[in-house]
Amino acid sequence: MKLSELGEDALVARLTRGLPRGASLLVGPGDDCAVVGRRSDAVWTLLKTDCVIEGVHFTGDTEFARVGWKALARNVSDIAAMGGEPEHALVTVAMPPGLEVAKVDGLYKGLRRCARKFGISIAGGETARSPGLVFVSVALAGRVERTRCVLRSGGKPGDVLFVTGRLGGSRAGKHLDFTPRLAEARWLTEHFRLHAMMDLSDGLGADLPRLAKASGCGFELGDAIPCALGCSREQALSDGEDFELLFAVNPRQAARLERAWPFQKLPLTRIGVLTTNTKTIPIHGFDHFA
Repeated sequence: MKLSELGEDALVARLTRGLPRGASLLVGPGDDCAVVGRRSDAVWTLLKTDCVIEGVHFTGDTEFARVGWKALARNVSDIAAMGGEPEHALVTVAMPPGLEVAKVDGLYKGLRRCARKFGISIAGGETARSPGLVFVSVALAGRVERTRCVLRSGGKPGDVLFVTGRLGGSRAGKHLDFTPRLAEARWLTEHFRLHAMMDLSDGLGADLPRLAKASGCGFELGDAIPCALGCSREQALSDGEDFELLFAVNPRQAARLERAWPFQKLPLTRIGVLTTNTKTIPIHGFDHFA
């Protein structure tokens, strides 16, 4: 069997089955971040790692400052999706010897800009020789209060589904300049009891089924999918790399949340509900191995 036949979700399930697990690992593979600590701790540690690869996440002629921003901001988005705050990062870069030094300088310019904006210390990392393409991997640690930690798995039938922002358009370059919804997630977890949340990295068409499955639910989508300018509904579902928040909330809180939403320049859209029926309509997002 080839990876293209197996698919990304099935591969991850295969690789993570039976991994060793210490007593302090509260949440392992399958969520936006790992959660470490004791159940009684007031604050838990969040761990996340992600990578960007030339030819997959950016091209060779992309401005490398934008690549550096994206490499770290992707991880910040996952920390936000857990309701937490980022703290310390490690950066690994693999590069061919013929790469221009100015590009590496640009990469770290973008990394530093993102780190300063979100209060992150870059604590170290590694450099290595690549046989051809540029590869950047970032590991990020953060923190989250026990009472504000949100998983993908807490959704309940009847919960209202919301997304922030507008979806689609990554192919036009939006994926290099997005802002992680850290402030929005912190506001949400301060004022509301969210049942489930994740960030949209592979597109609503891939990530909504993941949230629903983790919660043991199905879902129904309404007509109100917020599309980026010039994007169709299909692109909003499948383009990926939106890095917006998808979350589920008790229906009794939905209207109050809409009224209280303070981020005037960022749309908040009610897109559907979680259901008891786990057999959902097929919608598709990005799959690395499809």
